[in-house]
Amino acid sequence: MSLPSAFSLAGRRIVVTGANTGIGQGIAVAIARAGGTVVGVGRSAMDETQAKVAAAGGAFIAAHADLADRAAARALIDRLWNEHGPLDGLVNNAGIIRRADAVDLSEADWDDVIDINLGSLFFLSQAYGRRLLAETRRGKIVNIASLLSFQGGIRVASYTASKHGALGITRLLACEWAAKGINVNAVAPGYIVTNNTEALRADEKRSAAILERIPAGRWGTPDDIGDATVFLLAPASDYMHGAVVPVDGGWLAR
Repeated sequence: MSLPSAFSLAGRRIVVTGANTGIGQGIAVAIARAGGTVVGVGRSAMDETQAKVAAAGGAFIAAHADLADRAAARALIDRLWNEHGPLDGLVNNAGIIRRADAVDLSEADWDDVIDINLGSLFFLSQAYGRRLLAETRRGKIVNIASLLSFQGGIRVASYTASKHGALGITRLLACEWAAKGINVNAVAPGYIVTNNTEALRADEKRSAAILERIPAGRWGTPDDIGDATVFLLAPASDYMHGAVVPVDGGWLAR
């Protein structure tokens, strides 16, 4: 059965940051299933993601970059566009987390998280928006937010600040660019089985408490986030601007 055109990414080239593992990998595979070409950005090897994308019948272009390097992040979009052709979408997924009590969080742990989770998100979006506007092309940006875009959490001060900021920037860019043919939206994952949540899942009491609160009764998977992201990249969401879609098993509804 062919995919309905409103939900297809056939012929579209989508950049996904942090594509080497976890949610980024799930998003890359979902884009491939929808017929899109994935331009995966990561600091480390993305061989596993490339193999999974190929198994899903998609094409994968690997782009190695350290998004902590502000100049490299700014130059990335133009480099990819010039080398591979126009880019139809950007998924700002790359992110890190540092856990410490607020009274103990170091300046380095603050700066590192804000630089990757919020700084690279904004400056990649800025570079992408500039290119789209210069060439009068439509495009879509999907930012990966978090439940901690809405809640405080504990022991993750810099992460919470970055994810609140990610949602704010999503809304700001939507206000500025919606009338210019650029959609900017966000997905807010709940508790997903990834490297970032390994410490939580290893804590028996915390993991049980989290699971007890999720109405769906399970942790999410990267595929859950990937499919929601495809929707925000596809024509089906053309009239969505500044929206955030929680994919959390019902956590926020509790």
